[in-house]
Amino acid sequence: MLEGLGRTQQDLLNALLHHGDGMSIDELAEHLAVTRTAIRQHLAALERDGLVLRGATRPTGRRPEQLYRLTDYAKEQFPRQYQMLASVLIDEVADLIGPEALAALMRSLGHKLARDREQHVVDESTIVQHMNQAGYEAEVFFRSSGEQEIVAHNCVFHRLAAAHPVVCELDLALIGALGGGEVEHSECMVRGGHVCRFKLRPTGTAQNPDTQAG
Repeated sequence: MLEGLGRTQQDLLNALLHHGDGMSIDELAEHLAVTRTAIRQHLAALERDGLVLRGATRPTGRRPEQLYRLTDYAKEQFPRQYQMLASVLIDEVADLIGPEALAALMRSLGHKLARDREQHVVDESTIVQHMNQAGYEAEVFFRSSGEQEIVAHNCVFHRLAAAHPVVCELDLALIGALGGGEVEHSECMVRGGHVCRFKLRPTGTAQNPDTQAG
C-alpha cells in the first residue's frame, strides 16, 4: 500500500516509524523540509486512511504540542517476512513428523479455524463471508445447472502454497468443515488456474482427484 502514496507521505510515515513516541507538526516539517501547512494536509489524508493517529501531547512551556504516530495498520504496511518464517517452519515440521502427518496437521488447523468461526454448519454465502474477511476475494457462483460453487480470486497462501502444496489442505478442510461436507476442487491457481473453484458435496460423495489447492 505504501507504494501507492506520494513520496512526501512515504517519507512522513518512515519518519514516524523511527520515532515510536510520535512527532509534532514542527518536527515533521523540519525533518522533511516542507511547510507546516503541507504537513497538516498530509497528516489529514493519512489519518483518514487509518495510517496515522493523534498520540499524546507534549508540554512545551507554551501551548502543548500534538504528537502524531503510526497506527498498527500502518506498521503492517512496511515489509514483513512472515512467508519466510512460515516456509522454514513447514520444512522443519515436515522433517520432524513426515509428510502424511503434516497434511493431517494442516487439515486439523483448517477444522480449528472453522470451529473458531462457526459452531454450526453454514451455507456457501456465509463461507464466502468468512473467506473474504481473511482476504480471499471470494464469491458464490451459480452454474447453469443451479449448482453453487465458491470461486476465490485471491489465494492468501499462494506463494507459500506454491512452495508447499500441503498448505492447501488447510483451505479444503476449512471450507469443508464450515459447510459440513467434502470439497470438490475443480480449478486451482497453484496448478495454473485463473481462480480457485470449490464445490461442497455431502460427506462421502466428493470427487476430488487432486486435493492440492491454492
